[in-house]
Amino acid sequence: MAAPPAMRRAARGAPSALSIFLRGLLFGLLACGVAWGIGFAWFFHDALRPAGPAPTADGIVALTGGQGRIEASLDLLMQGHGRQLLISGVDAHATVAAVAARVQVPVSWDVWSRVTLGRRATSTIGNADETADWARAHAIRSLIVVTAGYHIRRAMMEIGRTLPDVTLYPCPILPPALRHPWRAASIRLMATEYDKWIMASLGLARDMNGQPKA
Repeated sequence: MAAPPAMRRAARGAPSALSIFLRGLLFGLLACGVAWGIGFAWFFHDALRPAGPAPTADGIVALTGGQGRIEASLDLLMQGHGRQLLISGVDAHATVAAVAARVQVPVSWDVWSRVTLGRRATSTIGNADETADWARAHAIRSLIVVTAGYHIRRAMMEIGRTLPDVTLYPCPILPPALRHPWRAASIRLMATEYDKWIMASLGLARDMNGQPKA
C-alpha cells in the first residue's frame, strides 16, 4: 500500500543522518578555524612585543637556533644581570673559542669563563632538559630565558616543566625573520611556531614516558 502523499513529502524533506553529520562536521571545522585564527592573531602580536626591562637573576640561558640570541645573552651577562650563562644547543664539537669568533660583540675572556656550552640539546625539549641539569649543578634559583619572540612562550613552558621551583624571566628578542613580519615566509614561520606551542600546551610534545617525540 502506497504511503499518502503528505507522508512522502515529509520523508523527502527530512534531513538524513549523513546530512546532519556533514553539517555538524562543517560547523565544527569552521569553529576550529575561527578559534585557530583568533589565537594566531594573539600569538603573532605577542611575538612582536618588545622585551621589558631586564631583571637580575642567578643565571641566563640562551637557546640557539636563531640570530641574535647569543649576543643578547652575553650582553645581559656583561651587564651583571646574571652570574652564569648557558648557551644551550650548540654543535657537539663547538668550543668557546669557535663561538667567540662568531659573535658580533666584543666579549672579554673573563666573561667567557662564566659561559657553559650545552652540546646535547637538539630541540626545545632538549633545551629544557639540558637547562635543568645545568641549573641544578650551579644552584640556580632564578633564570633569564633568551630566545626569539615567537619561541619564548614554548621555551618558558618546557623549561618551567623541568624546573618548577626556579623563577623564570622571559627575554624575547626580535630576530631578522620578524623585522618584516608580513612577508609570507615570516607568516609561515609564525604559524608553524604557533602550532608547536599548541601541541606543547596540550602535552603532545612528549610521549608517555616523558621523552621528546621524534
